[in-house]
Amino acid sequence: MVFQLRVWRFFVLSVVVVLIVLSPVVARAIAPFRAVQATSVENRVENRVAALPLKQQNTPARLPMPMNFPQTINSPGFMPRQEVVSVHSSNYDYRMSTDIAGNPIHNDMIVVLHETVGSAGSAINTFQRENRHDNDQVSYHTLIRQDGTVVYLVPPEMRAFGAGNSVFNGPHGAETVRLDPVLPPSVNNFAYHAALESPADGRGNGSNHSGYTDAQYASLAWLIAQTNIPESRITTHRAVDRSGSRRDPRSFDTQKFFKLLSDFRLALQNQEA
Repeated sequence: MVFQLRVWRFFVLSVVVVLIVLSPVVARAIAPFRAVQATSVENRVENRVAALPLKQQNTPARLPMPMNFPQTINSPGFMPRQEVVSVHSSNYDYRMSTDIAGNPIHNDMIVVLHETVGSAGSAINTFQRENRHDNDQVSYHTLIRQDGTVVYLVPPEMRAFGAGNSVFNGPHGAETVRLDPVLPPSVNNFAYHAALESPADGRGNGSNHSGYTDAQYASLAWLIAQTNIPESRITTHRAVDRSGSRRDPRSFDTQKFFKLLSDFRLALQNQEA
């Protein structure tokens, strides 16, 4: 028994000595791999950062950000209720500075108006699920509940997947961007997508429904008033869609919305003066 203990101690001491002697050698041997791994991670981060467009180059418009708006007034102290909800990262991406062919992208921002067709909760659940297939990936930047609550989903500096095959026909001609060899061109790279929750009688594919609440119109106008995107670049999903299958937002009172938008912008200008 004593002999076995001595042998075991000798073995342990031998291993310790070997490790001490070899540790510099091992360190030198694995150093290149660590360097490569670190460089690889750093490069991936740099590539991601490089892909982000500079605001003054690609997104010159002022975009709405959550929770910190000034209290613009049409009604004194108007401020809708606001929420921030996380969306799964598979359902949005970076705004890119070049298209698939390497051409610089310089489109001014547009606003695309949508409706959920289903409930707000159903839409949010969809956005929070991981969607691995390109055709299933979908999101808005903002959703407005029937009670007027503004729900922020995708950060405005990111690219929400609100429109598939789409083009904006503006005063300077057709505008669209292709970023993928498989997917069709889209307005997503320069669009801010805002959706209204559909009423209960609009939870389907009918041509119209009872419309949106006064609270929704007020919150939508208030939201867009925080931007400097001109009225000529505010459009609808139906207008930009190339598939012919999108009709939202159905039963939308354009005149009512733009009147409220004008009032809010005037109030904001007077407040800033």
